[in-house]
Amino acid sequence: MTYDTIILGAGAAGLMCAAHCVGRVLVIDHAKAPGEKIRISGGGRCNFTNMYAGSGNFLSQNPHFCKSALARYTQWDFIEMVGRHDIAWHEKTLGQLFCDGSSKQIIQMLLDEIERAGAELWVRTEMKDLRKTDTGFALTVEREGQRHALTCTNLVLATGGKSIPKMGATGLAYDIAHQFGLRMTETRAALVPFTFSDGRFKDLSGVSLPTRLSNDRTSFDEALLFTHRGLSGPAALQLSSYWREGEAIRVNLIQDMPLFDLLRDQRQNSGRKALTTELSRQLPARLVDFLSQHIPMHGNLADQSDTALSDLVEALSNWHLTPSGTEGYRTAEVTLGGIDTDDLSSKTMEARDVPGLYAIGEAVDVTGWLGGYNFQWAWSSGHAAGTAIASRG
Repeated sequence: MTYDTIILGAGAAGLMCAAHCVGRVLVIDHAKAPGEKIRISGGGRCNFTNMYAGSGNFLSQNPHFCKSALARYTQWDFIEMVGRHDIAWHEKTLGQLFCDGSSKQIIQMLLDEIERAGAELWVRTEMKDLRKTDTGFALTVEREGQRHALTCTNLVLATGGKSIPKMGATGLAYDIAHQFGLRMTETRAALVPFTFSDGRFKDLSGVSLPTRLSNDRTSFDEALLFTHRGLSGPAALQLSSYWREGEAIRVNLIQDMPLFDLLRDQRQNSGRKALTTELSRQLPARLVDFLSQHIPMHGNLADQSDTALSDLVEALSNWHLTPSGTEGYRTAEVTLGGIDTDDLSSKTMEARDVPGLYAIGEAVDVTGWLGGYNFQWAWSSGHAAGTAIASRG
């Protein structure tokens, strides 16, 4: 069977690409259903984009690479598509947009779009062989126990990265990129919880509070969640993309809180009150109990000098921790790194030295922040490849 374009991967980027291609288009995925990452995202409501998405919200060895695709297909373009399909949505914190109903609405929208474009979709299909030909590519795939020989002019790598292998992630795009001589940047788990081998936070599991997490590269002001393995929540996930093994992170537990003034005022008004009692009014009580084992906070408020209060505030605003590692690809929301952008056109996503080969979405060395940014990259890069293919007829 001959196709103009074959897209490997029926995730966000692959479906978006198919919706904008022309000619005979086939989307292939080994999963039992398309859009599995879309389905589970946002607690089942899909954080489908972010109102503030821009190139500064993405990590890449070439920070300029994503600019073209993001400018050509913006968050507002995707929001317009969502509106055309009568999908109700709402904004949460920091510009994050979610479906009012279900993430399945986004999947169905994309399936409707690829049906409108005339593209075919094969799920439960595995690629067995791939080679370059004079006119494009030749593939052998297995579907429902039958092997099929396929040829195409354009081949799009949209199989994602290594994150969440239980959902079928394999790094196939990286293997194909290597086969055709495309370079790779280092890959690692990103948007992933930190772990501590000594289980020090197991008694705090479930405690959450607003914090500032930082290292020497950046900082994030978001919620922190203690788990039996370590640190999670938006702040930890965000910082994990900028962290390397062996590095310390800094935790500010009293971000934007004038704790010194509050404690000094209470010392004047309620000096007989225990310091830990007053702290438990400002921070989760379980956290205060835990910290009291490591930071001097004994006695009543009246017993505390200004110096002691200042030292306490410093300890709570600059808590240094060194994670043992992260939970890895098992729970990582995305993969950092991937196919080197120097080998791709930023306007079309086509490989510079392999005509007809395209790479989009998470497979590429472009990784977004938490909060809908990675979906926006999928929409923008998929649109870039799809329209480029369509323009060639």
